[in-house]
Amino acid sequence: MCACSSGHAVMPVLKNLAKLKVPVGGTEALILPSTNPFMPGSEEEEANTRLPNGDVREQWCQQRRATLERLVGLSPFRKKGPERGSFLGRLLLGPEAEPSLRVPEHRKPRRRSEDFSLLQCRKPSLGEAERDSPGDTLRRMAFLKLGRGAWPRRASLADQPRPAKAPEPGPVAEELESELDSEPVAEAKEPLSVLEILELIQRRDLLAADTHILELEAECERAEDGGRQAKDVELLYEALLRQLWALLAEALQAPGPYIPLALLVGVLEQEELADQRWLVARGSGGLRPRALRERWAKAVAQAVGERLGQCAKDAPEALPARLDRLAQCAVRDLRALRCYQLGVYPPAYGAFGIYARSYHHALAQHLAALARQPLSIADLYALLQWHCNTYHQVVLGQPDIAPLLSAEELGPLLPLDTQHSLEEACLSAVEAKIMAELARELQADEEQWGREPGSKDVRESLSSRVITVLQTHVDRAPQITPEFGARMARGCLASLASFLQSFQRKVERFHAGQGEGSPPADAYLDRTIALVNCCPPFRAFVEQLGCCDPPESKDTRGQASACLDRVSQLCQRALAQRLLEDLKPYFNKLMKHKWLTSSEAFDTIITLFRDYAQRLCRMRPEPYQELVAELHRRVLVEYVRPLLQVRIVCTSAKMRARLAAKLSDEARQLQDLFSRLESTASWLNAAVPHLADIVGLEDTASVQMEVGLLVRDFPDVR
Repeated sequence: MCACSSGHAVMPVLKNLAKLKVPVGGTEALILPSTNPFMPGSEEEEANTRLPNGDVREQWCQQRRATLERLVGLSPFRKKGPERGSFLGRLLLGPEAEPSLRVPEHRKPRRRSEDFSLLQCRKPSLGEAERDSPGDTLRRMAFLKLGRGAWPRRASLADQPRPAKAPEPGPVAEELESELDSEPVAEAKEPLSVLEILELIQRRDLLAADTHILELEAECERAEDGGRQAKDVELLYEALLRQLWALLAEALQAPGPYIPLALLVGVLEQEELADQRWLVARGSGGLRPRALRERWAKAVAQAVGERLGQCAKDAPEALPARLDRLAQCAVRDLRALRCYQLGVYPPAYGAFGIYARSYHHALAQHLAALARQPLSIADLYALLQWHCNTYHQVVLGQPDIAPLLSAEELGPLLPLDTQHSLEEACLSAVEAKIMAELARELQADEEQWGREPGSKDVRESLSSRVITVLQTHVDRAPQITPEFGARMARGCLASLASFLQSFQRKVERFHAGQGEGSPPADAYLDRTIALVNCCPPFRAFVEQLGCCDPPESKDTRGQASACLDRVSQLCQRALAQRLLEDLKPYFNKLMKHKWLTSSEAFDTIITLFRDYAQRLCRMRPEPYQELVAELHRRVLVEYVRPLLQVRIVCTSAKMRARLAAKLSDEARQLQDLFSRLESTASWLNAAVPHLADIVGLEDTASVQMEVGLLVRDFPDVR
């Protein structure tokens, strides 16, 4: 131990406070303190501890602590708990140190696209903090040496006879202390990098991401050379819009409320405000107005198109089922929009109208694509029916949807020219199909005429099958539009007129071919009745078709009616001729002397006629009445002809009276017969009684007068 010149004891410079040697009794004794001076301990123990020279250790420790407190700004040695172990980290002042001790780096905000490739810059490691300049490293190492306390080696007690005093802060400590004192209390918030904004977009924090994109765009406008940043802005906007339109598409498929849709509306509103501020500040020049609301309307149309396209792919292959699936999808989506999503949009957006127009346009595209494909008759009908009626009734006519839109503003799905072309294609296809089917039916029916006995059912089936083929199209076309129905009726009438011409020719050939090899009389009679029974249904159907389009179908209707008249006349004449041939031998026996005494011939005529009339009852009412009226006339002609042509000599008045009575009696029987047969030629009943009156007259003048009346009433008597 050394003393200074003043005789006062000085504090030794300790090499190691843990192992302190002091002279005791002429020898140096090793003092092992029970506590570490740099570890927290009891103040009483520190206060009671004395140095070998007799000074109180408390004063020395206080001076030591005061020096360290000046270095670090606070005393970390007195702290307890988990902060105790982080002292080294705070001294290193690395990126992981406490914010209050970190030295701020004065660097430029990271806004460049190279941040995408420098991911490690976002979280600097401890090694990066150590890769500083050599001067910083030396200063930190010096500070660590100061903080170790008793561990660094120092000069011995003999080498340093100076008195004990608190060490003065060195230049390194003063520099560090000035840096810590000048650190701001709260660090300024740095703008987000491009990669961080992109992460916000991917996490669908879209409103915050749009806010940072707007800040980046403003920074780009202020910069002198913002070309690279402008590209970053455009790329971020593209990513943002992709997420926005993805939300839009997901909302279409949601059956109920879709909460994320509010983010889309928020971004649209924020962008609208940005556009307005830009226009107020700069006018119409520049590039800013992004018009996201207009782009939203286009995105709605695209999302709706994709939605209906997927719906059409999932639908069955049949066109009617596919169209029904599209209608159901549109109605379901519009109802969900009205109930759950319409309230998210501001009223100024007119959201329901935009969605409705988008669905209308998407459906029109689907129908136009279908119209360009080769379609069958059934598909043409289905497409025209859906376009003209089903869409307006099932989709636009819903009670909860119709008040929110205007069908007149939407207009038709297909242009008028496209609709007319579809109608023409349908008419042409129907006409070709009808002609082929009718020709096949007529050919099959004709093959049975000369082979099997005819029957009413078979012949009626011909007319019923033909009319069924036509009626299907005549009934369906007006359901689309009245104009299309009229055109279809006109086309069907033309096809039917052509068929009736062929039918007439075949009937004429059938009647002209009677002879050897012809069917028996009974079979021929049945065939003829069946053929004539086809005329009334055809005639009624011709009239029905003519009423659909009277001016245009007048000539065609006349041609069809003429064919039917010819067929009916041929059949009725054939039936009447067959009956008269059977009655002719008995008519020749009338008006003879034997006839006056015997009624056998007349009774046979009545019997044969009644039997023949029973077979005629299978005819339809119209041809039956015409045939009975014709038979009424022909029978009376055959009955009266002998009376007018044969000269009967009455030798007495009694004989004349008997002749007149005979004529009156047979006239009554003929009248009763044709009355039961419901003949419409009742005016013929007065011919025979008139002749009976003439025969019974004896006065010549009276006879002449009655003959004049007979000629007046029956001109053909001449």
